[in-house]
Amino acid sequence: MESKNYHEDLSHIRSMMERSSRFISLSGLSGVFAGLVALAGAVYVYFVFQREGISYFEGNRNVFSLGLVKELSLIGFAILALALLSGYYFTARKSKANNLKIWDKTTQRLLFNFGVPLLTGALFCLGLLYHHLFVLIAPATLIFYGLALINAEKYTLTDVKYLGYCQIILGLLAFFFLGWGLVFWAFGFGVLHIVYGLMMYKKYR
Repeated sequence: MESKNYHEDLSHIRSMMERSSRFISLSGLSGVFAGLVALAGAVYVYFVFQREGISYFEGNRNVFSLGLVKELSLIGFAILALALLSGYYFTARKSKANNLKIWDKTTQRLLFNFGVPLLTGALFCLGLLYHHLFVLIAPATLIFYGLALINAEKYTLTDVKYLGYCQIILGLLAFFFLGWGLVFWAFGFGVLHIVYGLMMYKKYR
């Protein structure tokens, strides 16, 4: 009996320590929603290409006008904004259900460690845009996003790093298949997020 109480106390202490050092309210549903938004965005971009007379899957070297680049950039920002808003909504809902704070020192450390590689990647991609190296943007976004996830893992669920590894591998592959960035982008930000979100929802709900 005493042994059982001892183990329960240890388990409780371990849980308390984990809650104080890691942000554990990340919702799997936010990953699923972000993935669906990314897939919808990829499909929309494909139809934008068709509207502009660009045959994306025929392997031609297409020339993007400045107007088209601006439109694609706006679509990218809209997808990012929707993914962030949904992530906040589902995470806040889970935090409230578990009676946990959503904003504390752990959250700040998580955002800082996630944000530094992500902001670096964003500036790097702006440089690619400035030099008209559009074909390198999709691989770069996948790699820097993967690095951000791995860097943030020590302040949240450990499973996040596996999504990060997959994003980096996908980004590196995309460098060898230039011109197929939209497909890699849809798979990385769309399919992988949905699979990861469903797994996390099942594991931590």
